[in-house]
Amino acid sequence: MSRFMMWGAHLIMLVAPIVSAIEVTIPLTAPSGAASLMGNLVSLSIEQDRWTDWAGTTEPNTFFNNVLDNFVQITNTPPFVRIGADSEDHTDFSYDVEYEEDIFPASTAITPYPEATNITVGQGFYDIISHLPNGTQVHWGVNLREYNLTAAYLETVALMNAFSSPAVVEKNITLKFIEVGNEADLYRNNKGRNSSWNVQEYVSEWEEFAYNVSITANLSDSSYTKLIGAAFAESSHNNLSGFSPQAIFNLGILESPAGQLVETISQHHYSGSFCTGGGAVLQDLMTKSYIRGNVSEFSSDVEATLAKGLNYILGETNSMSCHGAPNVSNTAGAALWLLDYTLYATQVGISRIHFHEGIGYKYNLIQPVTLNYSILDGSPITPQAPHIQPAYYAAIIAAEAIGSSGTAQAVEITIDENDVSGYAIFEHGTLSKAVFINTIAYFAGAGARNSTHIDLCFTGSGHAAKKMSVKTLKIGYATDTNNVTWGGQTYETSDGRVSGPLTVDVLPVSSGIDLQETEAILVTFL
Repeated sequence: MSRFMMWGAHLIMLVAPIVSAIEVTIPLTAPSGAASLMGNLVSLSIEQDRWTDWAGTTEPNTFFNNVLDNFVQITNTPPFVRIGADSEDHTDFSYDVEYEEDIFPASTAITPYPEATNITVGQGFYDIISHLPNGTQVHWGVNLREYNLTAAYLETVALMNAFSSPAVVEKNITLKFIEVGNEADLYRNNKGRNSSWNVQEYVSEWEEFAYNVSITANLSDSSYTKLIGAAFAESSHNNLSGFSPQAIFNLGILESPAGQLVETISQHHYSGSFCTGGGAVLQDLMTKSYIRGNVSEFSSDVEATLAKGLNYILGETNSMSCHGAPNVSNTAGAALWLLDYTLYATQVGISRIHFHEGIGYKYNLIQPVTLNYSILDGSPITPQAPHIQPAYYAAIIAAEAIGSSGTAQAVEITIDENDVSGYAIFEHGTLSKAVFINTIAYFAGAGARNSTHIDLCFTGSGHAAKKMSVKTLKIGYATDTNNVTWGGQTYETSDGRVSGPLTVDVLPVSSGIDLQETEAILVTFL
């Protein structure tokens, strides 16, 4: 509908928002095969070259601990923390170093905060794991790329010393996984190996190094700590001549002494790239079909992994590789991408998602220290105190959807719309909540903001709620980098804690819900 008004001598047409209407059907009880959701579904992968900034050295990083503890308050579970990534394969150990000494390349406009090319660490580097919240599970990487058994041995000894220390044991912070090598499939591209490097050579080397690591760490069938498998950057899927879970299974890695200690396969994945400084479009990232394509390409890998009785995780992932794209990865629109990406990943059998973080990276959920240079182009800025970025809200929403019961399950709601996603959440087998996401990017100057009205119907046996609470992620524009609110509250605070009065609408279920462009809502059935 349009109407006209006079402004001076000019006739102006005002365009009213378009409201489309859809009806969705939600099961009242969890269908067979509904995905189980762990409280640490959204977890972190941290570039280890500046691990000391995240954890703190002589005392804990209070801001980082607070933003982790926010999840504990919601799910009773801290995020799982993976430490390693590219810099794990550039790390050596020295008894002469207290924490770490790094050598960094020059900053560039594309990569304002580059990864260190050389990291030398001491025992203190590992000991500060004691600064994390009680009950944190950890997945830590050791160096394979340099083909130095001594380095891998010394790092493993330091790891086990740290995790057996009274300060760590008292807080029940545990080393769940050791990862031997990061993205070994790329060694032939990054000069880690020669151009003929292949999966057969990888399996042979991994078995050698992982066996030595396992003996050093005293790992066994009955030990709590196990090994991570794969950790590849890409996957050849069912092409057994390339790097994939199927390929290493076919080569017998799981039958090797070290391979018998693998209980989880880790895959790395980014939804696009900014490594050459272009090609990133926010609406593309947010698009429902794009998200599903990025996740479902690993379906055959997941199926092969689960068939071996192993778990499958995304051990390192985020929006755009090479630390994210400016005005895409750091925006509120990326929060909607993260929420839909996370929940959809559960539907193909992915049990945990570790979003990669590094100091000053554009795609971070969390910036844990003061930044003096722009994350967008490296230019000097007024010092910016530790803060969360919009994607953090998506992690909070996922946590609230999962809750603390330990019984959460999810199924995707069938919605015949290109830009609306939905997920039903069950607790104790009964419908509890639903998440709806509108993935149309609403930009400044776009005119009227359209919305979709969703009427809710139910199927199956059980009691259908008459009332519901509706909590909304409010975003001005998809490109916003701050002033986002969740239920009227903000996490954009100096201490990382939630602030402000909670705003939740309680409505009859029969009234349905309205979902604007660039918006997400959590429905709780009362």
